[in-house]
Amino acid sequence: MKTLLQVTGLNAWYGESHVLHGVDMTVGEGEMITILGRNGVGKTTTLRTIMGILRERKGQIIFDGKDMMDVPLHRTAHAGIGFVPEERGIFATLTVEENLMLPPVVAGNGMSLDEIYDLFPNLQERRHSPGTKLSGGEQQMLAIARILRTGVRLLILDEPTEGLAPVIVQRIGEVLRKLKDRGMTVLLVEQNFRFASRVADRFYLMDHGQMVADFPVGELPERMDMLHSVLGV
Repeated sequence: MKTLLQVTGLNAWYGESHVLHGVDMTVGEGEMITILGRNGVGKTTTLRTIMGILRERKGQIIFDGKDMMDVPLHRTAHAGIGFVPEERGIFATLTVEENLMLPPVVAGNGMSLDEIYDLFPNLQERRHSPGTKLSGGEQQMLAIARILRTGVRLLILDEPTEGLAPVIVQRIGEVLRKLKDRGMTVLLVEQNFRFASRVADRFYLMDHGQMVADFPVGELPERMDMLHSVLGV
């Protein structure tokens, strides 16, 4: 499997607070990777640092063979990395379709509106509704769909099921599996362990700003004692 993202010795700071302590991680093309960990261990910071939102960093981030450490944020997006933050960032006064059309296309393999509406039927029904009228689940679907139209090669999701009803969580899982079938590479942070165990190919377990374990989904049964200890699941 070709390596799409390679993170080596990644350190990051918020002011004088040293948050990441040498994060090492590899994401293969077409893989779906989930970072597990309790609140405050550095999961979201890892995503923000990879994306280039957090600039106080050192180490190495290689995406598709290119060094991304000195690349500005907008160039990171154009390189083919799309980020859906936990807060989603929906423009409340724009309609669903206007939100979808807002980001620029960065590559020719992005989904068309018809493909997006086939993947997210709820959005087609609400395409003329403003962002303020959407439920939390619809906003999450829109945030993901908006990135898919741009043609990114790596989709980064921060807590995609946070605060959503079980039926919507199930729908998000179905969407992620369909994206994997299309060859999309996905890196996500997820607190919902049951959800993560149904969609991920491989897990990284994070604690105190470091990756403390890396294992495929097939090893979950033998790793449960460790997960109970670190996550409390």
